[in-house]
Amino acid sequence: MTWTQIYDPMGNMALSSFMAAIPIIVVFYLLAVRRTPGQIAGVIALTSAILVSIFVYKMPVNLALTASGMGALYGIFPIFWIVVTAIFIYNMTVETGQFDVIKDSIATITDDRRLQALLIAFAFGAFLEGAAGFGAPVAISAGMLVGLGFNPLYAAGLCLIANTAPVAFGGIGIPIIVAGQVTGLDTMKISAMVGRQLPFLSVIIPIWLIVLMSGWKSTIEVLPACLVAGVSFATLQWFSSNFLGPELPDILSSLAAIISLAIFLKVWKPKNIWRFPGETSAAEVKKAVKSELTFGSVLKAWSPFIILTVMVILWGLKPVQAVLDSVTYKWLVPGLDKMVIQVAPIVKVPTGMAALYKVNWLSAAGTSLFIGSIFSAMILGVGPSRFIAIFSKTFSQLKKPLITIPSVLGLAYIMNFSGMSSTLGLFLAHTGNFFPFFSPFLGWLGVFLTGSDTSANALFGNLQSVTAQQVGMDPILSVAANSSGGVTGKMISPQSIAVATAATGLVGKEGDLFNFTVIHSLILVVIVGVMTYVQSYYLTWMIP
Repeated sequence: MTWTQIYDPMGNMALSSFMAAIPIIVVFYLLAVRRTPGQIAGVIALTSAILVSIFVYKMPVNLALTASGMGALYGIFPIFWIVVTAIFIYNMTVETGQFDVIKDSIATITDDRRLQALLIAFAFGAFLEGAAGFGAPVAISAGMLVGLGFNPLYAAGLCLIANTAPVAFGGIGIPIIVAGQVTGLDTMKISAMVGRQLPFLSVIIPIWLIVLMSGWKSTIEVLPACLVAGVSFATLQWFSSNFLGPELPDILSSLAAIISLAIFLKVWKPKNIWRFPGETSAAEVKKAVKSELTFGSVLKAWSPFIILTVMVILWGLKPVQAVLDSVTYKWLVPGLDKMVIQVAPIVKVPTGMAALYKVNWLSAAGTSLFIGSIFSAMILGVGPSRFIAIFSKTFSQLKKPLITIPSVLGLAYIMNFSGMSSTLGLFLAHTGNFFPFFSPFLGWLGVFLTGSDTSANALFGNLQSVTAQQVGMDPILSVAANSSGGVTGKMISPQSIAVATAATGLVGKEGDLFNFTVIHSLILVVIVGVMTYVQSYYLTWMIP
């Protein structure tokens, strides 16, 4: 028997929105105030969402539990699979001593911590976002920064904030493509509009990172490098999104930033080499760099990450994906598929929500990383028994995230299937002429809940389009704002927090990391809101 979603169960939109927000309030309270370990906060928040869905939204118990279970399964595969394989590759380089060579090679480019953060957290992280998406960028880049000697909290926080600029186009343009699919709008126009918003953030983010690390005065010393990274990234992001499409902006932009920054640092050095307080001085670091560092040794040390890069690009190619997807196992979840009916204004006509769980075990990004780890083991001389031992150690290291990640994905799914997310979206949509300002907040909310800009666009894309037409706003702008605003919610999504803490050894410290990023998330979404408001009413020529 089907069940139809109710978006105002209390008969008062404000009160219904408050009830729908209870799981989010619980997450904020547990992480920000109580600093509760992520696995505990995740389970409590999921439980609260299930209770609200049953007792407030009158969702049948079997549907509520099944929706939560489906979300938890997606948390295990593909999300956790990406995390465990990414960290496994990093651990292999550490266990074999190759990460010491990587550290030395980076020190030959720059031993300034500010510039290392630009190269790895901002530029390399953006490349991984464009190629793989999901948790890979933060897991790998944060792990690398910790290996270089960064404070784990700073490493995780910087990588989460740096992962703002590329998220809207992450994973070969999938978020924008999905936005076009759910709204029926021209995907190229949505891509172009996002490309006329995010480049402003892309210029700001490198500067923002360094100010957060070392303060404004110290940032001035490396401002030229920040501008080289930010402007090169933003320029290619604008060009590719407006003239090539949504698939390549992240990859091209990040490559431009990496190459430009590497070349620039060959001819320019900061006046002072900045290190963390109490850390080994730059002069001592240079003395410690192995004199026998050769091209061959450096190439061998970097080979796992080179292979990783090649694999995620290869896996992202559509012809390759088509072949690998041919062995995907798919299940229509019994008792849930088409059993929950969405109605207007969330959808144009009453529609049963699909509940399809698939195990794309070959085409999953985590599988590309695992296959890459096998090739890496062959190059690094890691035999089968040691390979298994390192993988077992990695899995053991991630026991708590194995609880956290499925819990927060279960939370996202129950809020979506119960209609709680839609209630919150409709509440924001009732802001009338101020909707252009609040439009990005819908995307922010969606990514906070799901950890994915793709999911946020699927969740709120149609609502953005319908509401925009009602208030006289161009729907292209509102749908693009959903994606642009969504990127600012990535850094505080419980899913992202869980991945970052797992990669940096901060499991149990999710509350500290949440507090580290939350104020930046709120400031950035307000900036996107102001930008969208101005474009809607005063700079309409910017809308394609």
